[in-house]
Amino acid sequence: MSDRPSTESGPPEPSEPSEPSEPSKASTTSHASNASAAPADSSPTRESQSSPQPSPSPQPSAERTAPATETAAPAAPLPPDPQPGLYATPGDRPPATPAYLHAQRQRAHGAQQTWQPGRPWQPPISRPGATAKLRPAAPPLIRPAVLWAALATAVLSALLLGDGLGVNLLIVAVPAALAAAFAARAAGRRPRPWTATWAVGGLALLAVPALRDAGWPTFLAVVSAFALGSLALHGSRSWLGVLMGSVGTLDSVVPGIRWGWRGLRERADGSRGRWGTAVRTTAVALGLLVVFGTLFAGADANFADLLGRLTPDVTIVDGPLRTFLFLGGLVGALAAARTAAAPVRWDGLTVKAGKPRGRTEWALPLIVLDLLFAAFITLQLVVLLGGYDKAHEETGLNHADYARQGFWQLLWATLLTLLVIALAMRWAPRGGSRDRTLVRAVLGPLCVLTLVVVASALRRMDLYVAEYGLTRLRISVAAMELWLGVVIVLILAAGVFGARFLPRAIAVSAGAAVLAFGLVSPDAVVAEQNVHRFEGRRPIDLDYLKDLSADAVPALDKLPEPQRSCALRVIQGELRNTDSPWYATSWGEARAEEILRKRPATTERRSCYALGTDGVREGERDGYEQGHDDYDPY
Repeated sequence: MSDRPSTESGPPEPSEPSEPSEPSKASTTSHASNASAAPADSSPTRESQSSPQPSPSPQPSAERTAPATETAAPAAPLPPDPQPGLYATPGDRPPATPAYLHAQRQRAHGAQQTWQPGRPWQPPISRPGATAKLRPAAPPLIRPAVLWAALATAVLSALLLGDGLGVNLLIVAVPAALAAAFAARAAGRRPRPWTATWAVGGLALLAVPALRDAGWPTFLAVVSAFALGSLALHGSRSWLGVLMGSVGTLDSVVPGIRWGWRGLRERADGSRGRWGTAVRTTAVALGLLVVFGTLFAGADANFADLLGRLTPDVTIVDGPLRTFLFLGGLVGALAAARTAAAPVRWDGLTVKAGKPRGRTEWALPLIVLDLLFAAFITLQLVVLLGGYDKAHEETGLNHADYARQGFWQLLWATLLTLLVIALAMRWAPRGGSRDRTLVRAVLGPLCVLTLVVVASALRRMDLYVAEYGLTRLRISVAAMELWLGVVIVLILAAGVFGARFLPRAIAVSAGAAVLAFGLVSPDAVVAEQNVHRFEGRRPIDLDYLKDLSADAVPALDKLPEPQRSCALRVIQGELRNTDSPWYATSWGEARAEEILRKRPATTERRSCYALGTDGVREGERDGYEQGHDDYDPY
């Protein structure tokens, strides 16, 4: 491989020197004789001492340095190559191109690898990624406060998160939020109203695990808290920005590790004495706590019990799990801080607007859909206002069949209507005020009619629950249908006041819905509704109720015996077999333990088997509904 790039003029090889003109032979020979004494990068000096023979007219440097296979010139002009005629003596080689100049030329021509005389292969030149234009400048060096907050998050994660979820998740989130706040302040970012909204909403959602024992509302709350926290770090406002910003913190996991390691290394190199002092101080403090804590625990049993409840139970067997939690907390805190210091600008992602359609082409299908909705709702109003008896009179269906029919179809109709509205806005005519009036006149009634469909679906769910009772699935889909109605109301408001805040408003409504769903305690609502049905001489499904969480214990405690003990015996066994510390115990679990401690479930399992599927003994069915259809596909 040659140690200098080829030129368009094709310089002759050293073994075949070009023939100089007659007047310049003497000067060329004298220069060739002194070539070994000149440094390799002295070509400008030699060129200035060459013969006064007129040289060809100079060409632009970009054209002389471009390879023969290239047709495009570099963006910036490059220094010219040395003239080959000065070193045309056989056995003499032209001076090497400087390394920095050669690398610059190779980058300009898109080379992947370069080689320099006496140097190894160079790594491939990195090209900007798809999101390079969205990324800001690198954040400043990580601050010590950020490092300490991230370390506190890691330690608390290792100590508290291994025994379950409760108030510990909120405790761990506090130093992680402080790390992000310190990093944002060091980078010059200041909180805004929407940032505070996302942050407060995320922390409020983490209170759900501390209050409720049920796992499914807790899962929804934790996922939603992560999404709102990520939005607080990014500050997105567009549709794609809100969607990508809710998971955008994951993009900072690897950069956060590199950022933290680089900052830790540079800080440690400049303050080794202070690190030693900090380690010694921590070791002395821990030693004093262990020694005197052991003495006080041996002196008083109550203090020993209190200390045992407050201190995390860490064993060698839990070593791998605790290590994983430590690393997870550290990486998560660094990713949050890195995002706060230099967030990806997801709002830079844009979707090309759809081609506007003609007024008739766009409006006619939607007007037909409006008429279809109006015809359906006209018939539904009879049922909405009349109830069961009117439904049987109009449809000929009995209570059970009508309760099963329609809700799921109406739920899908609501979802598809939102999709139709989104596509209609994409291809809506945008010619002026008349087109805006047309869009509002067509889509406004569609949104209003969809709200009536939502009300119809909720009414059908109410009839469904009155016939069969409430379950987790039924309360979940009813809550989802109710939130879709809120979304449609927000779309109507955007049509009147503008759609600038619509993406963020819908995200806030989703977080608020998940928070309300968790605080309401769906398991408690399910148990309360079924107990109320049983008190009204309706059947009850004890096999379903005994699998609820501890949140249902206060409602199930109102049942008479033996139904009460049959519904609570499984929950009581789970609570007795679980020895969770205070930070991993929810308020719902603590309340259930208190109730069962005062009135434990005492009925034996075989007595529960004597109860039928409706929770009533064979000889006690007088007064309860007979012939009930127990089949329920949902």
